[in-house]
Amino acid sequence: MAEITVLGAGMVGVSSALALQEQGHHVTLVDKVSPGLETSYGNAGIIQSEAAEPYALPQDIATLWRFAIGQTNDVTWKLIPTIKMAPALWRYFRNSAPKNHSAISAVYAQLASQSTRDHDFWVRSSGADAMVRRTGLAMLYRDERRFQEAVQKAQFLDQLYGVSSRVVNGVDYQAEEPALKQAPIGAVHWLQSWSCSDPGGLTAAYAELFIQRGGTLVQGDANSLQQRASGWHLKSEKGDIHSEHVVVALGPWSPQLLKRFGYDIPMVYKRGYHGHYKVQVPLNRPFLDVENGVLASPMSRGIRVTTGAALVGLNDPAEPIQLERGVTSLRTLLTMGDRVRESQWFGTRPCMPDMLPVVGAAPNHTGMWFHFGHGHQGFTQGPTTAKLLAQSIAGESSELLSALAPEHRF
Repeated sequence: MAEITVLGAGMVGVSSALALQEQGHHVTLVDKVSPGLETSYGNAGIIQSEAAEPYALPQDIATLWRFAIGQTNDVTWKLIPTIKMAPALWRYFRNSAPKNHSAISAVYAQLASQSTRDHDFWVRSSGADAMVRRTGLAMLYRDERRFQEAVQKAQFLDQLYGVSSRVVNGVDYQAEEPALKQAPIGAVHWLQSWSCSDPGGLTAAYAELFIQRGGTLVQGDANSLQQRASGWHLKSEKGDIHSEHVVVALGPWSPQLLKRFGYDIPMVYKRGYHGHYKVQVPLNRPFLDVENGVLASPMSRGIRVTTGAALVGLNDPAEPIQLERGVTSLRTLLTMGDRVRESQWFGTRPCMPDMLPVVGAAPNHTGMWFHFGHGHQGFTQGPTTAKLLAQSIAGESSELLSALAPEHRF
């Protein structure tokens, strides 16, 4: 078996390490911080098996205009970063056209359908079952027209992909969820999705399992990576690391590293914010306030409110206007107390223009493997695509692996 270094200890990287270790490889997991402290720490904590189709860019001018002038809380943007992302956004827009999006979804749905099963193996193996709720995810609607459209979409997803849901009128849903102080128009309850009370903690639990099984976790600098005749080398706090293979699982930071090796990776960076709020009555399951573009999820620290997409630079300072707007709207629907004392967190979703994660061999470097670009679903899909990565390194092939491979995608 081979010596393999995995760069990045978020959900995708930790899952990669576990999957490769499962195949008998000796794996070293490297990050500059402890596992699960970046994007995996701050997300909504939902394993979205209902997400059979990736988030498409709207194709109608009216919706795009509302995004442009800031009339929706789903998307905000800054001029310079958006201009820099324009080529990737244009490709993303073209891939969002119905025919292209349908073909992409046929691949994407295969990842979503396996997500809870693949997580379940590691949840039970790591003893983290107490962190996971299997109570689904709700989408709450305040507008009758949008609710009826959502009902039709749910029926379509059930027929095409077998995604189970139930439709609930607003009064009945309020009765199920005592924390709601106002009934929505209606709700679509996705039955197969799971949620987690501490997504960073779950990632750390998977990492601890990896260590218990003989894996090596070290802090190191991915930017020190070099290819030599003997393989791959990088510097860590415990000295130089040498391996036959290296897996780049750095999420939104992957393009920066790979540029040194001659790869120009187009990526759309979607920043999200979160905040925690005290509650007296806990939620039974997370829900999305659809019209206001924020999601409320029960966490160990209270209700975590997470936002939609901000098109900004990776290192731009925090501007949590979406969070502030969303919380104001949520307070009309949900009984919420004061915000928990905390610094303002944000993380970046690494979205590829074709909306599919990148899994497979680097086109021009022997022993280098790509595993990034999961967009909104790194937490959901990490264990599933990690299994596919392990298959690819083992020399296996399949139509699904071909669809996710780096060749011809950049």
